[in-house]
Amino acid sequence: MIAVTRKEFLDSIRSYTLIGLMALFMAFAVFLTAIQWIPDMMGSTGNVNTLALLNSMRQPSVYLVPLVGLMVGYKAIAGERTSGSIRLILGLPNTRGEVFFGKVIGQTAVVSVAILVGYGAAALVALISYDSFALLEFGLYTLLTVLYALVCVSIAVGFSASTKSRKRALAGAVAVYSLILILWDVIVAVLQTMTIGYTVPVGEQPAWLSIFSALNPSTAFAHATRAVIPEYREITRFPYLQTNIWQDWYGFIVIGLWVVIPLALGYLCFNRADIE
Repeated sequence: MIAVTRKEFLDSIRSYTLIGLMALFMAFAVFLTAIQWIPDMMGSTGNVNTLALLNSMRQPSVYLVPLVGLMVGYKAIAGERTSGSIRLILGLPNTRGEVFFGKVIGQTAVVSVAILVGYGAAALVALISYDSFALLEFGLYTLLTVLYALVCVSIAVGFSASTKSRKRALAGAVAVYSLILILWDVIVAVLQTMTIGYTVPVGEQPAWLSIFSALNPSTAFAHATRAVIPEYREITRFPYLQTNIWQDWYGFIVIGLWVVIPLALGYLCFNRADIE
């Protein structure tokens, strides 16, 4: 498994994938950091701090991280099967489990390094230019973003292992991205309209519908962040979620399920597949 993981990481360097992702996350994070203090240079007296930065990064991160994770991971195994190189990899002293989990760890490492470098550059800009900056809180947010990336890579690699076609794996990645970030809220809205009506007073949404809404991995990421960084609650609210049935730390349970279930299903399919 170590050999496969090392190969994945080195391949990303040789193909400039890692460099490209590092540049992407650096540009993304530094830009959002910089726009917090540029207005201050023009005479604004607003307080520029960590919470302001997290507020700017919150929504873009929810969309960018899954996009990168799914696009990096979807071809991990399906691409090898399409090209035929999977036979060479399995011909070496590697079990299918070692190949599968080596791919997961390797692809996660690639995305994680890009996030750490990009967010590290943003932290440097913030330390130099902000009124106040809580490095510990931003570091925790960075680690949670890496955990969110693990979820997306796990889904992508799990789906990639379940099909031998690279095109089908890509279609699956696109479908998952659309489900998580677009269709999930639509489904919640449709279920709400069909069962209790279009408008629901705050705090009166049925428990089952609130829980279903919270099972979205992007929502679970927000809940986990609220659990670790209490100040994050000021910028991320869930007014329809019953507090007596849901706690923010449950987000870690949901994240764990989104890692374990796709990997288990993907490994089961890959282990049973006939490699041509």
